[in-house]
Amino acid sequence: MSRLSHLDARGQAHMVDVGDKAETSRMAIAEGCVVMQPQTLAIVRDGDAKKGDVLGTARLAGIMAAKRTHELIPLCHPLLISKVAVDLVLDEALPGVRVRAEVKMKGQTGVEMEALTAVSVACLTVYDMVKAADRAMRIEGIRLVHKSGGKSGSFDAGDSAAETA
Repeated sequence: MSRLSHLDARGQAHMVDVGDKAETSRMAIAEGCVVMQPQTLAIVRDGDAKKGDVLGTARLAGIMAAKRTHELIPLCHPLLISKVAVDLVLDEALPGVRVRAEVKMKGQTGVEMEALTAVSVACLTVYDMVKAADRAMRIEGIRLVHKSGGKSGSFDAGDSAAETA
């Protein structure tokens, strides 16, 4: 296992100095889902949530969260993100909502945490918007499915919905 870059020689957490790293195009895709009762999914699908547009609100929340990741996760760098796309898809087979986020930028550090944060907050927002109808919903499967750019190159989870999206 490689040494963790956020730990110094004494094992203490510190912010990584990316000043000497090359600027490259960076991209990350993350995914997750909110599993709910079929009746709750119908509320989302039909636009009947008392709090309003569930998918639209969750999409905006995910985008905003990606842009503020450095304020939420210690040691994350503030980034000049060029793109955040959050897609929410109703899945009757789940039943629930599948969430996918893609984040892009050109810079000296990756955007994996921004993509993961976007998915997490979008899922939490879906939960919040319809929790009155279904408190037993589950947020599941939040993970990085693809990243590219930087010294470590590309990563593909290999079995994700991102491959078919």
